[in-house]
Amino acid sequence: MSTLLVIGASRGIGLETVGRALDAGHRVCAFSRGAAAIPLSAPTLEKIAGDALDKAAVLEAVRGADAVIQCLGASHDAATILAGTTLFSGATRILIDAMRAAGALRLVAVTGLGAGDSRGHGGLLYDALIFPLVLKRIYDDKDVQEQMIKASGLEWTIVRPGLLTSGPATGAARALADPRDWRAGSISRADVADFLVREAFERRFVGKTPLLIR
Repeated sequence: MSTLLVIGASRGIGLETVGRALDAGHRVCAFSRGAAAIPLSAPTLEKIAGDALDKAAVLEAVRGADAVIQCLGASHDAATILAGTTLFSGATRILIDAMRAAGALRLVAVTGLGAGDSRGHGGLLYDALIFPLVLKRIYDDKDVQEQMIKASGLEWTIVRPGLLTSGPATGAARALADPRDWRAGSISRADVADFLVREAFERRFVGKTPLLIR
């Protein structure tokens, strides 16, 4: 039985990932400040209450993990939109150092459409209005996060979901690794979670940055 560490596990994609990993038969360590409130239970689930910016807590959580899935999210409140954040780069620096120290190599990290070299592929409305007005300062830090991961020496995959929706997994997710294929699209959080869990161990996209849409 493989052990999967999910960082940012208490909501959104992270919570969906915990459920999917349990269904797939993995032992799951769910790491989040709100881990105690995760509405799932299983003999193979360990809930770890901790902060992704706490070096000691992250190192302890990483020990024994066969793969790590990082699903960080930042608030989109006015202060963050205007001032930006360093959550993604700060937490990623800590995670990379912890994984190196623990000898854990496999990292799957979620960023988003508009991070890194996917910027400008979101369609006219997204690229001209939503991204510059709402997301740019947040995604500036995701750019730094991606650069850190690429330089980490780990067995990394960076997953960039399109517009996130609710609803069950459909099995219709498409992972577009070629930049020539990148385009706007939507995908359910459940489909993203399914992809993350499979990719963590199948390793089809090591060293790549697939865009995930339906």
